[in-house]
Amino acid sequence: MTTTTAAPGLTTAQTHLDAFSAAEKTLPGHDRPAIARLRSTAIASFAKSGFPNDRDEDWKFTSVKPIVRTPMQIGQPCESSYAVNHPATLPSCVQFMSLVDALKEFPELVEPYLGQHADYQDHPFVALNTAMWDQGLFVHVPDGVVVEDPIWFEFAAGHTHDGLPRLWYRRILIVLGKGSQATITENHYRDSGAPYAANTVCEIVLGEGAVLDHYKVQEESPQAFHLACTQAVVAAKATFSTHYVGLGGQLVRNEVRVLFTGQHAEATVNGLYQTSGTQHMDNLTVIDHAQPNCNSHELYKGVLDGKSKGVFAGKIFVRPDAQKTDAKQTNKTLLLSDDATINSKPQLEIFADDVKCTHGATVGQLDAEQLFYLRARGIGEEQARALLTFAFANDIIRRVKIDKLRQRLEGLLLESSHLPRLTETEDE
Repeated sequence: MTTTTAAPGLTTAQTHLDAFSAAEKTLPGHDRPAIARLRSTAIASFAKSGFPNDRDEDWKFTSVKPIVRTPMQIGQPCESSYAVNHPATLPSCVQFMSLVDALKEFPELVEPYLGQHADYQDHPFVALNTAMWDQGLFVHVPDGVVVEDPIWFEFAAGHTHDGLPRLWYRRILIVLGKGSQATITENHYRDSGAPYAANTVCEIVLGEGAVLDHYKVQEESPQAFHLACTQAVVAAKATFSTHYVGLGGQLVRNEVRVLFTGQHAEATVNGLYQTSGTQHMDNLTVIDHAQPNCNSHELYKGVLDGKSKGVFAGKIFVRPDAQKTDAKQTNKTLLLSDDATINSKPQLEIFADDVKCTHGATVGQLDAEQLFYLRARGIGEEQARALLTFAFANDIIRRVKIDKLRQRLEGLLLESSHLPRLTETEDE
């Protein structure tokens, strides 16, 4: 992609429009009419809407001004910005490759799904990504195929040649056919301390009876902006679970959206975010029960320290025909500092009468009785606080089914709490 320099001191909407005009004929898939139309339609949508502001209800507690005020280069950052790990037992019929290569080699597998589910018309950053993505990954599992080992991929924010902040667009497309199964982990981490921004969109399409366990770990630079949307479309009798762990970033907006398109499907949406200093983390989840007889389970936890700010907005929609819906949503936030703040907004919109829907939100500090219990047994106050904080957060981590990933995340939690890592004997 041709790199375009932002105007001094600003990365404006016009900057993005100019960048698209300059790079349109070089972007992946520019020679595919369907992809070219998709990009043009998406950038036109962004030109109409511009960046979100506090008048947009979904952005009421998160300002994008820090992004606009940061001058950035818009374009491909370096030769290697992502890595993949092919499982040893990956069936030969499974396609796992860069999205750029997939458009060239298997356009018939990509074009029916790319940009068809993540809504760019009402979401400016999704529109920008749809128009301007220049790197990404593609996973396609055919009908009835079971991938035994986890598929891993990573996006790394490496050093740039000129040292200037960059704005990168990453796209992920995951398609599971009827009755197929897979486990996928995506990791976003820093390889340098330089400021940058990452705009990522992940579209997940599950066929009838498919099963996907999805994990996302976000460890961007403390100076980074991370803007992401995961859109999952779940067909009849399919099972989707996703676990998000957010640790890095200066300003983070992570969206998880699930749409049920068939009956007797199930979704689990869990998340953990941990902040300190002046970090700002915004989490939006939307679960759309558009079909009857579907179940959803959601648990999000936040641990906020310093002067950091957190946002959680969880929406559950139950459409008029979605009878027999069973939806549960829980949001819990632990404030470790008097200066940390959280805005929590759980929402239910129910238009059917035969449903089971619950939601709850709690915000508080460490339990005084539990602290007293530990102190009474000779544990110092600092370590007691650390143990209780670890236990609160690890409630999410222990639900991770991949041993290697769970142990790594537990280690990160122990490290952040200044607790010793467990030895192999203690693990046993």
